[in-house]
Amino acid sequence: MTRMAAVAGILGTSFSAIFMRLAEPSPATGAFWRAAYAVPVLLVAWLIVRKRDDRDRRARVLAFVAGVILAVDLMVWQTSIDRIGAGLSVVLANAQVVFVGGFAWLLHRERPTTTALATVPVVILGVVMISGLGRADSYGSDPILGAILGLVTALTYAAFLLLFRQSNRRHLAPAPGPLLDATLGAVVGSLALGFLDPEFTLAFSWPQHGWLIGLGLLIQSFGWLMITIALPRLAALETSVLLLLQPMLTLVWARLIFAEALSTVQWLGVAVVLGGILVLARRGMIRPAEVTPASATSSPGS
Repeated sequence: MTRMAAVAGILGTSFSAIFMRLAEPSPATGAFWRAAYAVPVLLVAWLIVRKRDDRDRRARVLAFVAGVILAVDLMVWQTSIDRIGAGLSVVLANAQVVFVGGFAWLLHRERPTTTALATVPVVILGVVMISGLGRADSYGSDPILGAILGLVTALTYAAFLLLFRQSNRRHLAPAPGPLLDATLGAVVGSLALGFLDPEFTLAFSWPQHGWLIGLGLLIQSFGWLMITIALPRLAALETSVLLLLQPMLTLVWARLIFAEALSTVQWLGVAVVLGGILVLARRGMIRPAEVTPASATSSPGS
């Protein structure tokens, strides 16, 4: 049952970039409505388990601030989708594991493993290959800029994950509580950052909002809840492999729906990045005595 929940959640989140591209909102508009449509569902879920949510005020504030960072992440990610496509944008976002380890090293002095030191440059090489190396057959309207924005997405997503985990580390509250606080933070953050987006709008339009409702219900609510609940209960190897299903499935959907035809160099880059992420997720970014691979990989998807 746990595996089925994890697969269901990952299957849902694999459509995140697809729905975003189909909706074609501006960056702040997409971030705001994706979170806003999820709030009622998460609120109901939290009300069911609220008696077991013993987090203090500091933990709730941390989750909310993590959500504000998530708003920045979603805005940058939307811009990368426009430049490099749905499939590659998700592959690049999953490089967050590299930055999570880097933050742990800088902030907590947690030493990286030898495997990490050897693998991170390989992952960066894969990102460069995903950019298309300036070749004419590369997919994307601006693949080089898209790859750069993809790395920024991975960076902000890593910051969100670290703060989100920290907010619930001492309490282990039921998933709906922290997710609700983070989603509220994303609503407020995207609304506050709307001034950076000249096309930001709160106006309802169809069919755009049909896809945005799907984002809120399928990904931000259902998908994240299933992943947050199920993955910590699985073995580290299963978690590592399951998490790679999301970018691989998104690549399939992007090919089938949008005919995103990557160049040979970009496909090789995808293989290098995903292979590197699997190694880092399985072996760990930092010394096993301090953080286990499972805790470094159990996270909601984009």
